[in-house]
Amino acid sequence: MPTSYDVRVWAIESRKGKRATTYQVVWRVAGRRFKKAFKTHALAESFRATLISGARTGEAFDTDHGLPLSELRAQRMVSWFDFACQYVDMKWRHAAAKSRAGNADALATVTPALLRTTRGRPDLALIRRALTGWAFNTARRNTERPDDVSAALRWLGANTVDMSVVAEPARVRAMLDELSLKLDGERAAAKTIGRKRAVVHNAFEYAVELKLLSANPLSAVKWTLPKASRAIDKRVVINPEQARRLLAAVGRQLPSGPRLVGFFAVMYYGALRPEEAAMLRVGDLKLPAQGWGELMLSETAPTAGAAWTDTGRRRDRRQLKQRGHGEVRVVPSPPPLTAILNEHLATHGVGADGRLFRNLTGGELAESTTGRVWDKARKAALSTIEYGSPLARRPYDLRHACVSTWLANGVPSAQCAAWAGQSVGVLHQVYAAVLADQETQARERLAAALGWH
Repeated sequence: MPTSYDVRVWAIESRKGKRATTYQVVWRVAGRRFKKAFKTHALAESFRATLISGARTGEAFDTDHGLPLSELRAQRMVSWFDFACQYVDMKWRHAAAKSRAGNADALATVTPALLRTTRGRPDLALIRRALTGWAFNTARRNTERPDDVSAALRWLGANTVDMSVVAEPARVRAMLDELSLKLDGERAAAKTIGRKRAVVHNAFEYAVELKLLSANPLSAVKWTLPKASRAIDKRVVINPEQARRLLAAVGRQLPSGPRLVGFFAVMYYGALRPEEAAMLRVGDLKLPAQGWGELMLSETAPTAGAAWTDTGRRRDRRQLKQRGHGEVRVVPSPPPLTAILNEHLATHGVGADGRLFRNLTGGELAESTTGRVWDKARKAALSTIEYGSPLARRPYDLRHACVSTWLANGVPSAQCAAWAGQSVGVLHQVYAAVLADQETQARERLAAALGWH
């Protein structure tokens, strides 16, 4: 349901006919002209006042019918399907690609709980594909689609409940149950449940803003969000010797491995996120021939999928996480990393845009490639028991190892947080176990200084 705030209302026009005089209200919404005739001037004035009141209070007008959403709701109830599409459209322009995909995922997850009937219902897997692939993707909604997807969307357009019914406690609980499960019926991770619930909560806040709901129904239902642990599993953290073995093994994984040694090294020695490493350019480096250097980060490129980005590329170009456009984070480059990066520049050079890390044809790195190389390197460098353990199972665990190493060697938590690009509060939550060890060591040093044995 497309909407607009661009509304203009004209004075009432009287039209004398052969039998009677009618009074016509004329107005425009987003440049589209609408008119409605009434038998009396009083009726026309009342309707005109409704339009003017909606425009003055900043209410959205439906561009298909030319009416304020509150008036449209009084005449024709807005369905969940129409509202969800409208919410996606409202969010689309200013949302990051991963947020767009996350919004679609959350709304598609709860939609099966908001059906009027199951009669003639398409397969649930097809419903999900139709919603996430087209209906809840603003850029793709009106593009060519398979016949089965079109049929599924037509069915959904006619068979989701009205927004007034969404607020019923039984419906709300059904939605929360859907949020709590994965596609295979297993319990979803607490973090996933929390993320999806936040999207639905925000969508209902928008429905309240549009006066489709009187209050957010999620707030009226007693439901406990599962607690998610943010602390890292200490078993994933590698030591410096293991890191050297793994990086050496990466360099032996042909054909892509030699180009990716530096990619994994900046995560281990500089705590870069994978999407930050993917955007590292030669202009971001301040490197001497040897010794300590600096990395100056200002961009990130998270993988979201070509369907969700404005450019059609799989990676979305963004500012640093939790920072404004143009903000820079300076990260130290210890001597081992300086040596690795200098070798990378000498051997592999940089791309046309200055990026250090590319695929074999010079394009953007794919997560599948980095994940495959890292898995092969783990298998080559680690023992069978270590390979089967959580030890550095994901490339992201290199960042955890870096921050853990900083903390374990006495770098103040505020400095670690600044280098890693996160708040001190989050750092304390994620690395609580490492900080606890640091506290024990500090007490032992203090006891020795005071002469206690």
